[in-house]
Amino acid sequence: MEKAGLLPLRFLEESGTLLLVDQRKLPFEEEWFDATAFDDLLFSIKEMVVRGAPSIGVVAGYGHALNIARRMRQGASLPVIEADLERLLATRPTAVNLQYGARQVHKAFMQALSEHSNSNANTNANTNANTNANTNADPAEAALKEAHRLYQEVLDANYQLSNHGLSVISKGASILTHCNAGPLAACGYGTALGVIRAAHYAGLQPQVFADETRPRNQGRLTAFELQREEIPVTLVCESMSGFLMKCGKIDLVITGADRIALNGDTANKIGTYNLAVLASFHKIPFFIAAPLSTFDRVTTDGDSIPIEFRAEEEVLTFDGARHAPPGVKAINPSFDVTPSQLISGIITEKGILRAPFQESIAAALSS
Repeated sequence: MEKAGLLPLRFLEESGTLLLVDQRKLPFEEEWFDATAFDDLLFSIKEMVVRGAPSIGVVAGYGHALNIARRMRQGASLPVIEADLERLLATRPTAVNLQYGARQVHKAFMQALSEHSNSNANTNANTNANTNANTNADPAEAALKEAHRLYQEVLDANYQLSNHGLSVISKGASILTHCNAGPLAACGYGTALGVIRAAHYAGLQPQVFADETRPRNQGRLTAFELQREEIPVTLVCESMSGFLMKCGKIDLVITGADRIALNGDTANKIGTYNLAVLASFHKIPFFIAAPLSTFDRVTTDGDSIPIEFRAEEEVLTFDGARHAPPGVKAINPSFDVTPSQLISGIITEKGILRAPFQESIAAALSS
């Protein structure tokens, strides 16, 4: 029987508290981080307390809703709220789900604010008992309601895409994955790992190789999640992937995504492009698993996707301890872009999109 994955967040309705599993401490310690205060929310996203594009998007939605309510209690103006929104959007520039989640909440807030203002104007102009001034949602409540809806949308989309992905997995398949795209990254279900979990519970007995994924070592989270569900997993350095492919150990590659352009070019954790090139050379299918909220509806190709560069200390240290000689410099791009020509298919809640991607993506986004 299928088990629930580890939930990366908890929202306590009565107190309006947003708690996140501190993914920096896993797999050895399970601690909760209070991200209710706005500055703590920004820290939690920037410093990767929460990771994974879908989870970041939901957390950003909740965080913006809580900040809207806070600012409204303070009597802050709309420009102040919008300035806070821009600070939130700037925390992780590559993952489009963050922008999607925060902007959807802001859109619901603005719509309710407009209706609220119109109702107040109607009330002042019309003292009739039939006025509908009290029927409109409070703007802060509308924002929080949208955050709740987005959370459920992510869960539903990931469950649906995971089941669509079953068609690409044969029984006993050996699957290579990169970074972490499981329950922690996707609000309790998973994208790439969601497909693998669905295959496991369908009796297909997948075997998994999880890339360690330097410099932040998210592969350890992947191994942790799979181990919890008794799915066979072997942790490997990403530099071992070509060797494994050449030895016939890999049947297919599945990764998640942080942003997908309209032509199918896909940004994901640094090292994904390497895997796609290797998979192409060895004629191994390479799949992306991502909900439609990960598609950038404006960016036409991967050259226009902004790439986040993080602090060089992440490369020069390992678990906080320096392991490089003093004075050595490092470069630390957090993402790379895989050209659509190297992608066998993109697994979404609307089905598996295939080349020509401009057509299949346009159809999925318009349906």
